[in-house]
Amino acid sequence: QVQLVESGGGLVQPGGSLRLSCAASGSISSIGSMAWYRQVPGKEREFVARITSDRTTAYADTVKDRFTISRDDAKSTVDLQMNSLKPDDTAVYYCYIRTGLTSYWGQGTQVTVSS
Repeated sequence: QVQLVESGGGLVQPGGSLRLSCAASGSISSIGSMAWYRQVPGKEREFVARITSDRTTAYADTVKDRFTISRDDAKSTVDLQMNSLKPDDTAVYYCYIRTGLTSYWGQGTQVTVSS
């Protein structure tokens, strides 16, 4: 069983920064892609950023040049550095990892951008 625990969410003013972290634990043989998604009430969960095992990254157009995803395979963690935050970034952020043919989701952490 694999568990993902996110941390780092909270309330921040527009233009501010937050760093989200996700730690994976349990029976993990090797982690492939790691990613972050987000969801607001009434809307579908949307892709934010992804990093593969060879450190190739991809970002949604809405966060490109503002967010940076990174991973530490020794610690089984994936982080999301979020800068220049906007009210539209307000959402519950979910961590996602893929190991082989199985994928796992975290429980989500709330990010609120408001003055």
